[in-house]
Amino acid sequence: MALRPDEFYDHALAAADEERRLPLARMTGWDISPFEPEGLRVAPLRPPVLPEPPRHGEDPADCNSCRRRDEGIWLDDRWRLTRVPEAGLPLVLMLHPRDHHDLADLPDPLAAELGVLTVHIARHMQALPHITRAHVYRVGDGGAHLHVWFCARPEGQAQLYGSWMVIWDDLLPEYPENVADADAATVAGALAASYGGRVA
Repeated sequence: MALRPDEFYDHALAAADEERRLPLARMTGWDISPFEPEGLRVAPLRPPVLPEPPRHGEDPADCNSCRRRDEGIWLDDRWRLTRVPEAGLPLVLMLHPRDHHDLADLPDPLAAELGVLTVHIARHMQALPHITRAHVYRVGDGGAHLHVWFCARPEGQAQLYGSWMVIWDDLLPEYPENVADADAATVAGALAASYGGRVA
């Protein structure tokens, strides 16, 4: 059984200093880290908040993703693909079910489609010139409506490897919108050809 919130907090504080600051992560010493460890500090660990605040869209009537169910760069009867604007990476896409589902309540037929769609989208992103890898993320703490992130790593940028890439995305200047729009349209067209659905 997992530790209770108070037990987890006490366990973590045992490794912290008197200001409740944990030591820097081993990851900050990796050569792909966007931060130099000297002068970098960990924020104090705050106690648990219970009950947790609701995520956006817990009530489908208030869900922005549900309101936008007919918007995107690609659509089929059950899914929609959108481009995330103002990203620092060359292309950031997001896949959403058109109906209100989270990952844990996704019906098995949609779960199977999610797997196939994930492969197709990643394949088409990686086929773009100067894109080496498509990273795929699902977090889900901010919104109750399932959304899966696809992030394109630019060719040759070895410092953007791995889990630090989403932090680099936030640090990099905004990628040219016209280039991202054109690449998103290419991915949407390739997805319509390989999987079905339609370019929106």
